[in-house]
Amino acid sequence: MSITSSWLLLNIFLFLPIIPSSHIPPIVSTCRDKCGNLTIKYPFGSDFGCGHPDFARYIKCTSGELRFSSGTGGYTVSSIDYTTSTLVITDLFMSTCSSMQNSGSFRLDLASPFTLSSQDVFILLGCSRTSPVFDPNEDMCDTGSGLHLCRGLYSCEGVTGIGLEPNGPISSCCVYQPIIDFGSGYGLDLPKLQCSSYASMYGFGGDETDPLKWQFGISLEYNDSYYTETCKGCEASGGFCGFAGFTQSFSCICRGGGNSTTNCYGRGYAWNGTLRHKIQAKLSFRGILLFWVMLLL
Repeated sequence: MSITSSWLLLNIFLFLPIIPSSHIPPIVSTCRDKCGNLTIKYPFGSDFGCGHPDFARYIKCTSGELRFSSGTGGYTVSSIDYTTSTLVITDLFMSTCSSMQNSGSFRLDLASPFTLSSQDVFILLGCSRTSPVFDPNEDMCDTGSGLHLCRGLYSCEGVTGIGLEPNGPISSCCVYQPIIDFGSGYGLDLPKLQCSSYASMYGFGGDETDPLKWQFGISLEYNDSYYTETCKGCEASGGFCGFAGFTQSFSCICRGGGNSTTNCYGRGYAWNGTLRHKIQAKLSFRGILLFWVMLLL
């Protein structure tokens, strides 16, 4: 073979595209149906590639604890009710009857698939006299039936944690009811509102008169329309619904390993094995071509 032909083959080899290993979509070996004592079902997932991609960035299983993330930090998921499509998160610095301290702010991301539940009641504590929540023209506080919530919390021994005395005046308390859409993007900016802390409750625990029994936490609702027939078929075959590839398309992740676009009965296109086969075949072809080029040179 002439030098020109050999040079041409060598150039073909050099310009064949290589898929960098860092760009190969990660393959999920399998998913888990438990995180700590919580059962994990779609659209949530235990690991990256499990569940629906819209939820993967907000819900993660970390060290045996299910965590919810937003722009204001991380929160523990204390319970999930799949029948009502709701979950409850707890803020470590949120005040309750037994423990009160200065709190951070809370906000749901605008693009979040979660919204606040209509059961949520936010109570602002230790607010300054100049706080905008007390502006008579804004009507941000429930000054009617909500006042018994302030009285209840201010009767707790925990108020000493924010510099107040039990059973003191409730003039620095506000049952917050801003005139906004309680959906994604909702924000509770405590520095702006000039309040020391907040409490959130989603139920009374059967006794409205005893704040020690009140159910503290933030109840979030999510859209259950993500649960498609394809996902149901995947789960019926023993698989986990997840996502894979550059486009994060649906993937049925089988317990024994391997992914499919349909179910784990052996049908469907196993993208992970096929993708790896294509990459390996292309690299093998390049190796053979290089061998012949070097031999002919």
